[in-house]
Amino acid sequence: MKMGFMLFMLLPLAACVYVLWHVYQLLPLPTWGKWLVVVLMALAFGMLFVSLGRRLDEMPMTLATIVYEIGTSSLIVLLYLFMLFVVLDLGRLCHLVPAALLKNSLWGSVGVIGVMLVTFIYGGLHYHNKVREEITLTDGENKTAKPKTIVMMSDLHLGYHNQRPELHRWVEMVNAEKPDLILIAGDIIDRSIRPLEEQKMWEEFRQLKAPVVACLGNHEYYAGQPNSLSFYEKAGIRLLKDEVLVMGDLAIVGRDDRTNLRRKSVKALTAHIDSSKYVILLDHQPYHLEAAEESGVDFQLSGHTHHGQVWPISWITESIYECAFGSHERGNTHYYVSSGIGIWGGKFRIGTRSEYVVARLKGVSF
Repeated sequence: MKMGFMLFMLLPLAACVYVLWHVYQLLPLPTWGKWLVVVLMALAFGMLFVSLGRRLDEMPMTLATIVYEIGTSSLIVLLYLFMLFVVLDLGRLCHLVPAALLKNSLWGSVGVIGVMLVTFIYGGLHYHNKVREEITLTDGENKTAKPKTIVMMSDLHLGYHNQRPELHRWVEMVNAEKPDLILIAGDIIDRSIRPLEEQKMWEEFRQLKAPVVACLGNHEYYAGQPNSLSFYEKAGIRLLKDEVLVMGDLAIVGRDDRTNLRRKSVKALTAHIDSSKYVILLDHQPYHLEAAEESGVDFQLSGHTHHGQVWPISWITESIYECAFGSHERGNTHYYVSSGIGIWGGKFRIGTRSEYVVARLKGVSF
């Protein structure tokens, strides 16, 4: 665990040194100008470590928001600068890119800045464009019954970056679907309960025009589980923590997050459910999908992966999880792993999307 954490910290630091050295070499500025840009970039990256700590809660709200936005965004900017400079270095070694283009170069600087601007303007706009994904779920028995509409979300990550105005927009989108039920697969809260409390975000959840049922995510543990539970209660969210909620012909199983090593197994949670019920499992992290299939779950909703948020991190999540994003099936069990309506950190979606799911459930009454 310690070794993994050290690598997590050292790799971005090594990439930062590589990128800053290239920036220093590239810019056609006097020495003091080069150093000024490099120091400012280093400070921006340093804000990442501040944004991951508790000191953020001690700052004025506006300052804390700025530090969080700059710090977490810098990690993604660093990733794309690193990839761009690696490509340019390889091009130089293959004699495809003139060496002069990478040293004290006006055109080289304009090119790098242009590529980054286009990439991140697109990423920002794409994040704010929420994709509506519609799926159909059938219990295989009474298919002629009137369909029920369930809106599903995950990974809202409300906090210093996704604030009340953004939540208000999401609430309006959900209400426009006229849902019978709303399911949230964890990570409603980002890292701190403070922004949610100060902005009274629970009032927005109270505007939702259908029952809201949710499970915990790992970020609720980061924010402090007791505070998270208190917020859910004020927001009118029915939290299922290793619990089963029966609503007519529907049984909703809310599993505690994987962070709790003592959480119950899917088999234990479903053991006493009436076999005539349509079983939906909310499990934030989509590990061991076979557990739902073996326990007779009809549908599992998960999130957590964000589908990597940006390419090529999406390739990494696809290598880790059996299903990192979208619909999946195992036997008679249908799964949906959402990339999330919100996001952690910088508000950029590059090669992935922010979404909410509208499920038409046939043959079930509740």
